[in-house]
Amino acid sequence: MSESLTGDLAHLNEVSSRPGAASQDGRDEASGLQQQATRYGLSLLFVVLAVGLAFIVDHVVSTPNLTLIFVLPVIGAAIAFGWGPSLVAVCASVLAYDFFFTQPYFSLRIASPSDMWATVLLLVVAASVSALAAESRRRMGEARRAAEQAQALQALAHLVIESAPQAQIVEAAAATLAQIFRAPAVIFMKQADGLRPVACAGGARIAEAEEDAAKGALETQVPARAKTYPYDRSTFDFWPIAPSTDGACVIGVDFTHSGRERPAKPERFVEIVGGYLTATTARPVN
Repeated sequence: MSESLTGDLAHLNEVSSRPGAASQDGRDEASGLQQQATRYGLSLLFVVLAVGLAFIVDHVVSTPNLTLIFVLPVIGAAIAFGWGPSLVAVCASVLAYDFFFTQPYFSLRIASPSDMWATVLLLVVAASVSALAAESRRRMGEARRAAEQAQALQALAHLVIESAPQAQIVEAAAATLAQIFRAPAVIFMKQADGLRPVACAGGARIAEAEEDAAKGALETQVPARAKTYPYDRSTFDFWPIAPSTDGACVIGVDFTHSGRERPAKPERFVEIVGGYLTATTARPVN
């Protein structure tokens, strides 16, 4: 492995151990909360726009037919933002319709049985549409993620087939893992002076706890789970890769900073990337 790459990663390791790295976690969490709040806020804005449209057409169509207008923000929120914001849009739409368009006006009380049935129907239809649209969005997201993962693995395979320099393949492997899991990733390799991080991606921050966990996984040849004894200070999951003639590798992924739940079987992708690394490290370094 080139000295410049090792030196750069050593500098990254030093920077990640500074106090500013800890504050970055707080900024990432705050950013995630802000994005979530934006989604819910936009869902409510969709309802406000539907109220405005309903006022415009109120004298053209009958009151029960206005309920169809309030299905629109639910569909938009479900497709754009998913189940949670769409559920908020459902509740807000029903309340807005009840408050502005049923007698007595500007009250949540409903006097007319026909308005009551229209409100109940709006709730049922909006909730059903929300569930269907959110499920459709989830499936489209899964299909898109599967395609992205396949493309990432294909690009890595091309580098291995083309016999690209080892340093380039290792860096590409870390980037592939980060893209597949949308999480920070690191690759450790055994060198003359011990096990060292040689490639990072996705904003990975490597501290002493991660180094200890990686070494433990390599020594025991057993994957190390993040936040689990004896590596409860490490935020990375580590998998040892079968040693080659020139050394051994350890793959790490930080699911705690991925912004989503840990995938059910991450090892299926780790094993594929590990196989490419094994084939790469088994040949002479370019």
